[in-house]
Amino acid sequence: MKASVATLIGVLAVAGAATAQAQVVAPPDPDPAPPPVHAPNGRWAAKGWADRIVLSPGADAARSAGVAWRTDARQSSAEAQIAEEIDGPLVGYAARTLPGITAPILNENGEARYHQVRFDGLTPDTRYVYRVRSADGWSEWLPFRTAKAEFAPFRFIYLGDTQNDILEISSRVIRSAFKEAGPAGLVVHAGDLVAQRETKVHDDEWGEWTEAGGRAFAMTPQLPASGNHEYVDHILQDGSESRVLGPHWPLQFALPDNGAEGVKATSYFVDYQGVRFIVLDGTAALDLGGLESQTRWLDQTLSSSAARWNVALFHQPIYTCARPEDTEELKLAWKPIFDARKIDLVLQGHDHCYGRVSHPAGAEASLANSDAGRPQGPVYVVSVTGSKMYGLNDRADTQPVRAAENTELYQLIDVERDRLLFRAFTATGGLYDAFTLVRGEDGLNRLIETDRSLLELRRCEGAAGPDDRPCTAEIKD
Repeated sequence: MKASVATLIGVLAVAGAATAQAQVVAPPDPDPAPPPVHAPNGRWAAKGWADRIVLSPGADAARSAGVAWRTDARQSSAEAQIAEEIDGPLVGYAARTLPGITAPILNENGEARYHQVRFDGLTPDTRYVYRVRSADGWSEWLPFRTAKAEFAPFRFIYLGDTQNDILEISSRVIRSAFKEAGPAGLVVHAGDLVAQRETKVHDDEWGEWTEAGGRAFAMTPQLPASGNHEYVDHILQDGSESRVLGPHWPLQFALPDNGAEGVKATSYFVDYQGVRFIVLDGTAALDLGGLESQTRWLDQTLSSSAARWNVALFHQPIYTCARPEDTEELKLAWKPIFDARKIDLVLQGHDHCYGRVSHPAGAEASLANSDAGRPQGPVYVVSVTGSKMYGLNDRADTQPVRAAENTELYQLIDVERDRLLFRAFTATGGLYDAFTLVRGEDGLNRLIETDRSLLELRRCEGAAGPDDRPCTAEIKD
């Protein structure tokens, strides 16, 4: 009997109780997404060596982490080794061997196995190495460092939708972000990592996404939010259309199991060195009845946070830069909590443009507050990393302080005790937007606009794009 996607999610939820006997379920139903335009690319079929290795932090990133990887079907159990890193070559001399869980996946590239192992009981601020097993041998040893137990400054990377042309085009932006960031503590992704077979087989897209990050995704913890394209179309028995979480998501990421009831696979929080990252699922909230549960959980998670800074991450933006209307359902449910709990940053995707909103009344009010040194509430940012572009909406000149279209970006955020420095860079490394949040003695944030020179505003002029090329930004209506 074949297992559903929900069955696989349930299997993965017991990762913390994994024993030496691998947990294996029957192959799932084939990926139910619409037929792709192109046939599968043979390079992404599973082989005898581990691939798609992705590291995730535990809820307490100082003491836990998780790893997920893929092999061909010959590797029937999950097994990883971990040790504290040393300066000599005998890194595996005192390694611990840990079991995990295994689940199969079946798609156009054939059957494969995904594996997950949790690393618990780690020492804060410590360099570790780990490796994972496949039928043809162990992977290389991969290093990572746990977070400090207390607040300490660090930098993280924020990426918007990668989605289309992932390996061809998005990869250069991802790799540039890692190159420019230096020792980034982690990476957050605002959803739509893949495109749900718009032009390619779904499994090929996941192969491209993990290849775009390469071993950097295996050595730096990744915090992904799910987007609408992580879901696949699903026809109910009555003939109506719905969505179901794609089979890759719960297999590809070993995420913390501390999210909202009914949305456990795609909502969670992570505490990293004095910052609480709260990841929400906008698609489940808007389309699948997951709004009320996540709203309660969001309020509880923020109210219980002892972190110096709090950052929310989800896909569909509250303030849109491309769509005709803001996402009112999320705005009504979540913005009051963000305001009351004084969240600092809200990072989003979905709109395939750039927009930064710092005041609900718009850019003029935000700039006036900044000039006067008055406190400001949460800062909302939308960004895009991939090739798919949407045109700016008719509020782009008044609502966001800074906006762009036809522009791929990555963001670096530096966290200090009383300052949070945000910088958005174009694909070629140009500084496009920057601001600093300064925490006052009253506990409130003042937003200081950068005094550095920024690139000129990037807008399409009719059919002409900002790079002396045609404008590819699709107008949303």
